[in-house]
Amino acid sequence: MNGLDWAVLIGYFGVMVAIGVWSHKRVDDVSDFFTAGGKMPWWLSGISHHMSGYSAVMFTGYAGIAYTYGVTSFVTWSFPIALGIAIGSKLFAPRINRLRSRLHVASPLEYLKNRYDLKTQQALAWSGMMLKIVDVGAKWAAIATLLSVFTGISLNQGILITGAITAVYCTIGGLWADALTELGQFVIQLLAGIAMFVAVVLKLNDKGIGFLDAWDQPALQGHDKPLVAQYGTVFLLAFLFIKLFEYNGGMLNQAQRYMATSGPKEAERSARLSAALWLVWPLVLFFPMWMSPLLVTSNKPDGSDSYALMTEQLLPHGLLGLVVVGFFSHTMAMCSSDANAIAAVFTRDCAPVIWARAREWNQRSGLIAARVTTVVFLGLSMAAATQVNSPAFKDIITVVIKWVAGLMGPMAIPMMLGLLRPFRRSGPTAALGSWSMGLLAFWLVNYPINWNVDGGVPLQYQVSIPLAVSLVLYIVIGFVKPEDTPERLAIIETINTDGGGDGGSAGAAAVPEPRDTVEGKLISPSGGAPSGGA
Repeated sequence: MNGLDWAVLIGYFGVMVAIGVWSHKRVDDVSDFFTAGGKMPWWLSGISHHMSGYSAVMFTGYAGIAYTYGVTSFVTWSFPIALGIAIGSKLFAPRINRLRSRLHVASPLEYLKNRYDLKTQQALAWSGMMLKIVDVGAKWAAIATLLSVFTGISLNQGILITGAITAVYCTIGGLWADALTELGQFVIQLLAGIAMFVAVVLKLNDKGIGFLDAWDQPALQGHDKPLVAQYGTVFLLAFLFIKLFEYNGGMLNQAQRYMATSGPKEAERSARLSAALWLVWPLVLFFPMWMSPLLVTSNKPDGSDSYALMTEQLLPHGLLGLVVVGFFSHTMAMCSSDANAIAAVFTRDCAPVIWARAREWNQRSGLIAARVTTVVFLGLSMAAATQVNSPAFKDIITVVIKWVAGLMGPMAIPMMLGLLRPFRRSGPTAALGSWSMGLLAFWLVNYPINWNVDGGVPLQYQVSIPLAVSLVLYIVIGFVKPEDTPERLAIIETINTDGGGDGGSAGAAAVPEPRDTVEGKLISPSGGAPSGGA
């Protein structure tokens, strides 16, 4: 990188901070901070939903898969995401929107204390926050790895720079800042992706290799096969189920995009737009990665530096800076949206339970707590990023695929299936049983069993078995021990039907509703009847 590239990068950081400052004026309470007050246009929500699912892992971990195996990087990653979101546009998006518009919650997990009970909500909230610290840590490590290739700065310095810039704009501007920066990042990604696509096509032409003839080259032998090695049919099916839950709400930041629109129909349109983008746009981004073995030789065994090396060789200064900005935009989009989602979970779901004073927060106190929590989460995830290459976590793609994909199912199934009428019999016992046994299955498959199997447990089973265990137990326990009380059925009906709510103008209550446990029952502060608690 030269001075022109640095100017582009610094200018981008300046614009992100400016958007955060501007968005600050639109944030008056926790509803604005966490769900944009239900006033976000569906198209902005859709673009934000799409962008918040990316990170620099695509240009490191998945670039390595593309370099090594070819088109399976698309078939087993972005395609199942697109299909999962398309299914979820009808199945989950409208129902998640009603959590805000009808139940007036600001956190995607806030409804769980009435759908199940307080213990279930707390188990899912705390475990989800812990997983997100590791997940976002992997994203920081990915962008710092790319930054080190281009600038030579250390991994920890790269983590500190990107984390600090992200903390500024997403802390002061909330979800509005996230969505607006993601819109700008989408434009940057569009320009950078097309620039890289054209540069690769021109370079191949210089080598006498046509657009379609490239697949006949020896270096790309077998790279046109959709399913190869550990990324086979079982992995694809498992990933489809995982992404169906993860990208429709299990990854909490995605649920917020549905909640931020004015109504269920707008949430559905938002999901459809995101699904279409996931189906088409990654093809443009992946093509240079598929061609990378013809143009560069990776210095790393997993090929994770191939895209960065290719970018340095093919793009002139200025455009190089733009592509580097594109790397940052991916990671900062996902990490800032995750930080906002986790802040919502902590301040709305966890703090009122562990700290009595949190139940008395007013508008100002709640907003301050939300911003402080955002900064703390970013700090913890940055600390986790420094440990990504340790023996505990191993490399970036291992964290993203094995840890996040393997653990997401047990955490997302009670939350997502709890929205649907067919699973109304499943109550707290089913939710906690499926969650705990899914986590146990993850540990057994990835550690004791893996250590005792020659060659280890295949990746497809490492990520699919925890999901399968949780799914089966959630359904079976619901039939064996049904807990469909009238209060829980009323919650489910509210989520599944329109009418009777405050509509798009309804935001979350400013103060988290405090609840106490008396003789095993949840009661309101006024001592009224339980509202669906166990």
